[in-house]
Amino acid sequence: MEALTQAQIDEYQEVGAIVVPDRLGPGDLAEIRAVVDRFYDLAREMTASDDRIDLEDSHRPGDPRIRRIKRPDRQADVFRRLMLSDAILAPVRDLIGPDLRLHTSKLNMKSAGFGAAVEWHQDWAFYPHTNDNVLAVGVMLDDMAEENGPLMIFPGSHKGPIFDHHSKGVFIGAMHLGACGFDIRDAVTLTGSAGSISIHHARVVHGSALNRSERDRRLLFYEMMAADAFPIMGGLTTFASIADYNALMLCGQPTLEPRVDPVPVRIPQPQPGEYGSIYEIQKALGNRGFEIYKGEDA
Repeated sequence: MEALTQAQIDEYQEVGAIVVPDRLGPGDLAEIRAVVDRFYDLAREMTASDDRIDLEDSHRPGDPRIRRIKRPDRQADVFRRLMLSDAILAPVRDLIGPDLRLHTSKLNMKSAGFGAAVEWHQDWAFYPHTNDNVLAVGVMLDDMAEENGPLMIFPGSHKGPIFDHHSKGVFIGAMHLGACGFDIRDAVTLTGSAGSISIHHARVVHGSALNRSERDRRLLFYEMMAADAFPIMGGLTTFASIADYNALMLCGQPTLEPRVDPVPVRIPQPQPGEYGSIYEIQKALGNRGFEIYKGEDA
């Protein structure tokens, strides 16, 4: 084992998520935060989301409000260096092995007072694979506590079925908790100090509430899988060629032999007519699990 204890591995396997403290130091955090601040300068001139930045509904030019920075590893070197570092990859190797492939990256920004909620869902509902050695690493750029919208999970839900993320026959990337048999009082939060990381299983049911606090909550995600987990047709993971797919390797060796395990799958089709970010497609959920921001300028 490179980074985790056996107790942490057992917790991940039983609960579906863990928090690992102090994976980044103050210098790393300061460098990342300085880069993040520059995205606000870009957003100040924007009137609509684009392929770099996803804007809050309450965004106005001159009053920039960002809810997601898309593929940060492609936009700034600091995010790519961190993604390839042992600070991130060592604990993942302890959990799912030495050969790792990137699925995607994103930086979810929950600004103080209005940061958008993410409705309950399973990542696996978006991108099922031939086996479920698939997870997401969340890098905490700010201290995360109960009040500023931390990630919430239902412990053990990664061992159950893949729930219906459709509404009116269309995939919306969100679940009706009650209809799926969950009580929000059973959810637990993944909290920690800045520089800590969370790791959650792709099948665990999770979401996060509106940030009502006076503190930002920025969470950088690297989603990845074992190299022998191949996407299932109909999911949202696609690649133009095996060379392109192998270019997503983070460490170890690629393979042409998928490992096929008896894991539950529900195909995320049909897609909405216009597929935007998760924030946009989840708006079709009729019975929302989290309150949405309704400020005066929303």
